[in-house]
Amino acid sequence: MSDPVLAAQYEAYPYPARDPRDEKTRLITGSPSRLAEIDHYLFQGKLDLGRPFRALIAGGGTGDATVMLAQQLKDAGAAQAEVVYLDLSRASRAIAEARVAARGLTNVRFETGSLLALPGLGLGPFDYIDCCGVLHHLKDPDAGLAALAAALQSEGGLGVMVYAPFGRSGVYELQEALRSLGEGMALPERVSLTKRLLAGLPETNRLKRNPFLRDHRRSDAELVDLLLHPRDRAYSVPAFLALVQGVGLQLASFIEPLRYEPSSLTADPALRRRFAALDDATRAALAERLAGNQSRHIAYLSRRPDSVACIEGPESVPVLVELEADALANTVLKDLTVKGDFDGLPFRLPLPRLAPLILRQVDGQRSLGAIHAALQAKDPGLSWDDFLAAFRALLAALGGLNRLLLRNPPN
Repeated sequence: MSDPVLAAQYEAYPYPARDPRDEKTRLITGSPSRLAEIDHYLFQGKLDLGRPFRALIAGGGTGDATVMLAQQLKDAGAAQAEVVYLDLSRASRAIAEARVAARGLTNVRFETGSLLALPGLGLGPFDYIDCCGVLHHLKDPDAGLAALAAALQSEGGLGVMVYAPFGRSGVYELQEALRSLGEGMALPERVSLTKRLLAGLPETNRLKRNPFLRDHRRSDAELVDLLLHPRDRAYSVPAFLALVQGVGLQLASFIEPLRYEPSSLTADPALRRRFAALDDATRAALAERLAGNQSRHIAYLSRRPDSVACIEGPESVPVLVELEADALANTVLKDLTVKGDFDGLPFRLPLPRLAPLILRQVDGQRSLGAIHAALQAKDPGLSWDDFLAAFRALLAALGGLNRLLLRNPPN
């Protein structure tokens, strides 16, 4: 099951480039595999970390997801949690191990090998599996995802990332040019050749004109991964959904959900009504084609159709993802909108009148019932129904940005 071509690349150029000394000053976070996201999208917000929890980082590279999840589990007091790192590159593993050691984390187990060999490694089953930037490099991505699905607990789920075609404009024709130009050369020589070629690309070159891909400028490892990788395929939304359904899994959610709603791309009411009549998969595929800037798809996958958390009543707890409640409340107070952009594509989302007041109460601990009571103390006429309607509107907006999630009482 070993893959010597990939192994050789990642031994020479561990990816992504990381320095374990940086663990003293920062924790790299992102989607998938934030603990709050795993809970919200895969466990209905009811993940009980008082019980054993096992996660696999399949294709762990230099350790970003491993370090992030292990640190968050430690911070959450998950004494019975274990994160298993698996990668075929010993050089990458050494960097990941050094990063884990720098943080003093003791909840990580390291294994060397291919995810395709999972059935014979005896590592599972797992409650959660992270697989980012791996499937699109395999000879048989379907077999890879099937191996991961087979290693899941019956109610477990995955967080995955695969490349998407439209935002990678210019990549594949340049890959082909470099294969032809560098035929017979060793990889370090091809890196030097690529740098010379990039320095003189004409202004008309599609990669040079692509504003969404800049990582290859940071290090040789990023350059190799983008332009000199021996196997690289991109998945459109329909192709990705076919891959997922082919192994008996279901899409819980794309990240960020709003990216996959075409109604966010226009204010035309007739078009928005037309979009609303489409099924979820068709809307997501349409949004991808219209936006034209997505270079990857991040998604949570589940075995069951009801894995995403929903409001279950006053006991549900809203959780902000890497946002400070007061600062956000002050920002939206000005015009009751939240603004930003997705890779150069701006968005502007209206928020309900109560949004700033609600946000100031969101600390990841207070329930909706407690927040309502706090607001009602200042406004006795605020009914539960009116409060809940406002919160639902706030959740639709910030949840679409993957910035407001839910936690519910465990069963």
